[in-house]
Amino acid sequence: MSGAAVAALGFAGMLVLLVLRMPIGLAMLTAGSLGYVWFTSVPIFLNYMKTTPYHLFANYTLSVIPLFVLMGALAEKSGLSTALFRAAASFLGHRRGGLGMALIGACTGFGAICGSSVATTATFGRATLPEFRRYGYDQGFATGMIAVGGTLGILIPPSVILVVYAITTEQNIAKLFMAALIPGLMAAVFYCIVIAIMVRLDPKAGPAVERVGWAERWRAVVGVWPVMLIAVTVVGGIYGGIFTPTEGAAVGCIAMLAVGILQRSLGWAEIRESLIQTAETSAMIFIILLGAEVFNGFLALSQLPTLAAEIVTQSGLPPYGVIVGLLVFYIILGGVMDELAMILLTLPIFFPIVTALDLGMMPDDIAIWFGILVLMVVGIGLTAPPIGLNVFVISAIARDVPVLSTYRGVIPFVMADVLRLGLVVAFPALALWLVNLLS
Repeated sequence: MSGAAVAALGFAGMLVLLVLRMPIGLAMLTAGSLGYVWFTSVPIFLNYMKTTPYHLFANYTLSVIPLFVLMGALAEKSGLSTALFRAAASFLGHRRGGLGMALIGACTGFGAICGSSVATTATFGRATLPEFRRYGYDQGFATGMIAVGGTLGILIPPSVILVVYAITTEQNIAKLFMAALIPGLMAAVFYCIVIAIMVRLDPKAGPAVERVGWAERWRAVVGVWPVMLIAVTVVGGIYGGIFTPTEGAAVGCIAMLAVGILQRSLGWAEIRESLIQTAETSAMIFIILLGAEVFNGFLALSQLPTLAAEIVTQSGLPPYGVIVGLLVFYIILGGVMDELAMILLTLPIFFPIVTALDLGMMPDDIAIWFGILVLMVVGIGLTAPPIGLNVFVISAIARDVPVLSTYRGVIPFVMADVLRLGLVVAFPALALWLVNLLS
């Protein structure tokens, strides 16, 4: 049996394990281990496993993941999401669709201190859904906005997805954060435009609420300014080279903890829950990293990445045609697979293909630009049918809203995401301008 055939069999076996409800990290670890033994032997595999987990997890750069997760958990437990939403709603709520735009603004601010889309969706689902219901928003439209707003948790830096991409492809994390800022802000603007269009077509979908006075607006702003200062300090410090992403995450954690304690929004119970949530999330991410490492070792032995690169380079497709094809594949795959696992499984195959293309850019620029494209298609996969993890997260909170209604609510936003993706593909400067300016 050829190496490619064994690799295909390994993929099929992994998918079967996923269907049987095995966690994605363990499924990759199981299939990868069996494939590795197939090409080598049990003693060689055991020797590989004796050193690989240590060298993988002893990587200092990986410490940024639990730190960013902890910063987001502390922000969630301190009630920041509700404060951000109320502050944004005080300025925008009196417009048609204003609460939806306030949600997008709050998610954008929260995304600057939380690198998880699922956490952002769950947090704002609990915080804002009662308000949408109170003011008579269409339920599918409301849950759809929350689902797409959650993607801003990874689109706005810092982002756990970008950290994993940087480690896997040996790229600079700070440069990837810089590159993600403009496309991430574009997502927020595009989502607000979609909301404005939808409420113009159907005014009952997002009715306006009563206008509040400036005194109440400033009180709402005062409630969130310390946390926004933390976000600006962390992201600005990383962009300005004052500290590394790992140091910035540590500064953010300590500052968020101090603000929560001083505002009396974080007690021992909330801090304990934040630490447990961080441990659980980090453990899940790390087992996925280990499973992907072993599975990719198996793929390397099968020579599938090399074979795929040769097939693509000899296909005669134009470079941008290859990019479009890979992005379409990512969107399809993102509808049925966890985003982190999807990236870790495909990058060893796709990244060498992309960096070998003649796109008229420097190799480092190509690597950063492609990372932002991958981040964007991951965001699309989180909301697009037939799966869309964020849709299921909000459906678990809004159990009385049919899933199909939420899917109908997210479709206009997915269309806006595809348009934004096309713009960044056509104009790489949208991702690279800030990197070149600040580097």
